[in-house]
Amino acid sequence: MSWVLFTLGAVFLQTGRNALQSKLSDKVDTLGVTLSRFLFAPPIALAYLLLLSYLSQPSFDSHANVQPAWLELPQFSLSFVLVVILAALLQIAATSFMVMLFKQRNFAIGAGLAKSEALVAGILGTLFFGSYLSVIGWLGIVLGGVAVFVLSAGKSVQQGATRSLSTKTLCIGLASGACFALTSLFVREASHLLALPLKQAAAWVLLWVVSIQAAGLSLYIFIRKPNILKQMLANVHTVLVISTVSCLGSVCWFTAMALQHVAYVKTLGQIEVLLTLLLAHFWLNDKVSKREIIGLLLIGVAATMVMWA
Repeated sequence: MSWVLFTLGAVFLQTGRNALQSKLSDKVDTLGVTLSRFLFAPPIALAYLLLLSYLSQPSFDSHANVQPAWLELPQFSLSFVLVVILAALLQIAATSFMVMLFKQRNFAIGAGLAKSEALVAGILGTLFFGSYLSVIGWLGIVLGGVAVFVLSAGKSVQQGATRSLSTKTLCIGLASGACFALTSLFVREASHLLALPLKQAAAWVLLWVVSIQAAGLSLYIFIRKPNILKQMLANVHTVLVISTVSCLGSVCWFTAMALQHVAYVKTLGQIEVLLTLLLAHFWLNDKVSKREIIGLLLIGVAATMVMWA
């Protein structure tokens, strides 16, 4: 059940990162906010990998003329490289769509659609990635999706945004959810392609993914939109915090998805919505409606179902 702890850790970290990115989006272009998630992540991911590898190995005899096992590189197949490249590109696309949602008038329902990733991951995982989900697991996934839509629709009604729901917001939300789902499925696939314990394999996948993302997106912005770099430099402290929190969250997500089916992990991860509403109620003194209470209860039931599936 360690995947549950990693998922809960990811939820707390992702909630904080989303709040910071939403705030940064007022000052920095969408691509810059997307890059803030990855820019300083590679050295953090490398440090985590080295520490995990060192702690996972048996004691090393310093007098023996042999390289310690934790310093040895695993074999990276062509399939592994292609899968991590796909995961990296899809996560950039998913993050960009999410940042675009921050700028929409009816963000609540768009973000709810983005949370469709659990159901999409379940369907695609079963069809193309050899995942097998139990009946209870499927019921939990569907129930979690219903709960998120109940909550997002309720918030949209409170904000008076239902009538102005646009096709653009619907498409962006669904695109974000689909890209996040595919990213997660490819991350799990890559972790299982390495002949390593799953936690170490997930750490290697994370290092590859964030390195590709940071290098590729930085180069693109430098060539095509250098002004974005100036915007990020003016907010470098916020960018550093976002990168750090995001990388630690990715450590939790990648490990959880290596250990358990993506659809289960993402369904349990929907308690992020619950956390957000609780913060709004107790910190911002927002009133909780009956619809939101129903949605929260449904999320709790869905999370329980996938934890015991």
